[in-house]
Amino acid sequence: MSLLEGLRRPSLARRLVLLAVGWSFAALVISAVVLALLFQQAALRRFDATLSDLIDNLIAGTTIENGEVIAPALTDLRALRALSGRYWEIAEPAADGRVRAIDGLTSRSLFDAELATPPDLAQRLKADPARPVAYDAAGPQPGEHVRVLARWTTFYGRATPVIFMAAEDRSPIDREVRNFVTATAIAFLILGLGLIAAVVVQVRVGLQPLFRLRHEVADVRRGKAERLSGAYPSELRPLTDELNALVAHNQETVERQRTHVGNLAHALKTPISVMVTEAAQRPGPLAELVTRQTEVMRQQVDHHLRRARAAARSQGQGERTSVPEVLDELSRTLERIFRDKGVTIDWDAPDDLFFQGERQDFMEIAGNAMENAGKWCRGRVRVRADAAGPERLRLTVEDDGPGLPPEQWDEVIRRGARLDENAPGSGLGLSIIDELARAYRGALTLGASPLGGLLVGVELPRAGA
Repeated sequence: MSLLEGLRRPSLARRLVLLAVGWSFAALVISAVVLALLFQQAALRRFDATLSDLIDNLIAGTTIENGEVIAPALTDLRALRALSGRYWEIAEPAADGRVRAIDGLTSRSLFDAELATPPDLAQRLKADPARPVAYDAAGPQPGEHVRVLARWTTFYGRATPVIFMAAEDRSPIDREVRNFVTATAIAFLILGLGLIAAVVVQVRVGLQPLFRLRHEVADVRRGKAERLSGAYPSELRPLTDELNALVAHNQETVERQRTHVGNLAHALKTPISVMVTEAAQRPGPLAELVTRQTEVMRQQVDHHLRRARAAARSQGQGERTSVPEVLDELSRTLERIFRDKGVTIDWDAPDDLFFQGERQDFMEIAGNAMENAGKWCRGRVRVRADAAGPERLRLTVEDDGPGLPPEQWDEVIRRGARLDENAPGSGLGLSIIDELARAYRGALTLGASPLGGLLVGVELPRAGA
């Protein structure tokens, strides 16, 4: 399975993690933006308060003489230094509705320049004289941005209102806001990574009973356990009870199938045996025909009953059969059977290799393959069994006999096929192996052995150690 296919597969854990990460990311981003805006507003309010103090000082020191505005002598050194970043200006509304600076009433820091004003500043101030107006504008220096605060004031002895404006370079406040945003972003990034890690841990811990349930179900399927016995949360308890009920029902069904198969075997074999006995007692062409046909019937019955038993076993809980134990037992037995021929059986299998099925079935599979090799070998048979994956094992049986051409491999697997009528046996060995392997969802393959003879390979289900 590719990585892309793995990511596309539905996963409850991934869904929970992505959902939690999504809302956490959205909440953190919104919180960070809100904090940055609140900090910026607070900084601007402090900045405006400083400008308001400067305007208060200007208003307090301003006098009117003969209708003319006389500015106070302020001692703010920054306002006295040219283009220092702090500026003030005393202006009045013009006839065209705009704001015009009064001649000579600007700070030295403006250096003969004037503060930029929006076109509607006079109207905004006049609409609410008690409320100052703050705005951003370009400063007297190229690329400079200033924060301006303007206030509408009227004096006794002067008919035209006076507009006091104070301004200051806002780069320090912008720098302070940027530093705060950077620090907040780093802090929220670390917090977000911590939240993601916490969510992953929470999901893993929260779903641990499901993972444990999966392993326990796998143990039941492999035959390591008969039922689910773990202590699970109340949310999973109904599921485990239903699974245990299903397992019990399957076991009951398999046992019932085995009973039916046994009864059928007894019911069929008894009449066949009677027919064979009667035919033997009455020699003749008819008796020979009956004997041949009853032998075919016996083979058919054995064939179908064997498949039925294997299919029922493979659908049930299954046993765990030790592969090396069976191979050792078969090797000793077959070496005694072929003692006159001098056959040596060399077998090898890991100690922790187990067949997921009944011992009798594996003995029939391995026994037929090894017996077939013993019949055709010159004296040496080699048997190897090893793991072919997490849930599969492979059994290979080789001999040093004459071998078999590839074009005849499919023919010898057919039930009852015998390429040499003089050889002992019924010709069912490889057919039995193929039938049992298929019943266990395995496969039989034939090939040429390095020893010179035939190589029989069988793939079967493997049980965990």
